Parts: sequence; structure tokens; C-alpha cells
Amino acid sequence: MSARRSTVAFLVLVTAGFPGTAWATPGPAPSVTEVDSDTSAGADGDKLTAGASGVIVFNRSKNGSGKSAGTVTSSTSWTPPACYYAPKHTAKELDAQMRQVWGTSSPSHEWALKTQNYFVNGQPYKDFNKDKEGEGYWWDSYVTEGREADPASQECDELPFWVDEGDAPPPDRPQAITAETLAQLAYAEIRVPSTEVDLAPEGATKVNLPTWAWLDTAEFKPVSVTASVPMLGLSATTTAEPVSLKIAPGTDDAVTYPASGQCEIRDGRIGAPYAKGKADETPPCGVKYLRSSGEGSYQLQATVTWKISWTSTTGAGGGLPDGEFGAGQDVVVQEIQAVNR
Repeated sequence: MSARRSTVAFLVLVTAGFPGTAWATPGPAPSVTEVDSDTSAGADGDKLTAGASGVIVFNRSKNGSGKSAGTVTSSTSWTPPACYYAPKHTAKELDAQMRQVWGTSSPSHEWALKTQNYFVNGQPYKDFNKDKEGEGYWWDSYVTEGREADPASQECDELPFWVDEGDAPPPDRPQAITAETLAQLAYAEIRVPSTEVDLAPEGATKVNLPTWAWLDTAEFKPVSVTASVPMLGLSATTTAEPVSLKIAPGTDDAVTYPASGQCEIRDGRIGAPYAKGKADETPPCGVKYLRSSGEGSYQLQATVTWKISWTSTTGAGGGLPDGEFGAGQDVVVQEIQAVNR
């Protein structure tokens, strides 16, 4: 049975000084925020459907910028959560919203009776907890942006539940938002600079000639994004710090320096610029092509690995899977022209 959608206002409090909670210490108000507080709900079969964004505020002011900035991808199969539970409705808001749903022809009689018992008739809640208005929130499910088609987004399928202000969410809701959840969601918001490397020789290189590769590390400083739920006084900051550069020549007819192709960051830089007088030296980071690219070019792939860590206003923190961001660039390799005398 198709759902009918009804829009209600959902107030997202982002002002400093909103009361904190016993399980989270209020953090500073972010200087850069993006909030979308549209909320919709309906009934789809026996399931209450709701979609909203805005409870989480992202501060991206310390993120990477520029046209060439991109999203880091986990070096493992790990991904941020596809759905989570967080505050969504006041008692009066959910009352008004559900009565709109019950007033339509969408929900089945069984579903309407079930939810009326659940929210109104004391099984387990009575009259939407309106006697607790201002003392807590109804928590409901959210789907992470871009993950709507992911089957994992359907795992948060419980009916809304009430949490008193200052209390932790019930332990039987493992997807309830925490500082670590915020850190994981902030991970997806990280943007890092392009990984196009400087090469010497520039433009075209020669067969069997070591080609030096390096990155301007002035552009490769740590970047971070802070995600917060101001109404809970809960926030987490996820930081990405560059640790290495992986060179893939684009052909098997090549050797890399070092042999692994993994150039570590040393003394604050990746590789080293070529300078006059270094022709007989082995580059700390680079590649040597063994065969000409003919009339075309090889696609050299440069991928920077970023170490990801997080901290939070609760004192919790730790590491998340390394992130990677790479880009390809054309390298022309020419034969060395010998002169016969």
C-alpha cells in the first residue's frame, strides 16, 4: 500500500547554551553549519515511515577545499552507518503527525490499532508522553544521505521511542546515535586535496630514466569535520592526516621507488623535488619506465593514504579505517635517441 506523505515542522535547536545531557558534554557551537529540518512521515504497510535530516550539524570549516578536493574511501570494506536513531519529534509534534496518518486511508486497521496502543493506550506509552513535554524527545530513524537504496538502511525499523533528557537511549537500540556514530558520519564528509604529483622530468620522460615524484605537502595538512547533535550537547571531530603516497605506474613495464611503490611522509613531505646534480641519485619516490608509451601515454595513478582518527565531547575517541584518495595523470615515455658515429 502506498504511503501518503505529510510534512510537519521539526525544530532543530542549534543555539549555544541548550541544556546538556548526563551522557554527553555540550560542545562549542559550530561556526559553519548546514541544517535541513524538513520532516515527513506516513505508513507503508505495517511500518511507520519517516524521513528527515537536520538533527546532525556538520562543521566543515577545517575541511579540504578547492575544485580538486575529493572524498576519501575506506581502505577496507567498512562504511559509515546507513541508518541511525536520533531525536526527531517533541511529544506534541508526534501526536499531531500520527493523528494525520491515522486520519488517512493509508494505514491498515491492524497497524492503526497497534500504533494507537503503542503511543496512546499505555502499551507502553500513554498519550504520546505529552505530560513530559519539554523533558525529552521521541527518537526515530534517519537514513544517511546517499544510502537510501542500501538494504542496511532498512535495519532501523523500530517504532519511535521516548528518551528523557539526560538519559542514554535504551541498550536494545544499537543504532542509537553516539559520539562514535557522529565520528563515522563525519568520516563521509571529509574532503582532501588532489593527489596529482609533480614529476621530473616534466612533460615527458625517457625509457630507463628514473622519474622523480613528489607532492607539495603544504597542501597536505590534516583536515577535519565535526558532527554534532546540539540538542544533546554531543559532538565528535574526525580528522584525516596524510601518511603515505602510493605510486602505480600504469604498466607492468616499470619499477617504482621504493620497490613497494609506497612513499612514506618524512620530515613533513612526500618524496623530494628533483634538483640539478641529482641525476645519478635514486629518487626517494618515483618510477622508472622500461618501455616507451609509443604514441600514447601511461596512466600513472597516485593515491594518498590518510590516517583517520576521532575525538569527542564525551572523551571517547580512537581510530577509524584509513582513507584513500587518488587521481590519475598521463605520462609520456619516449625512447632515448642514440646517435651513431
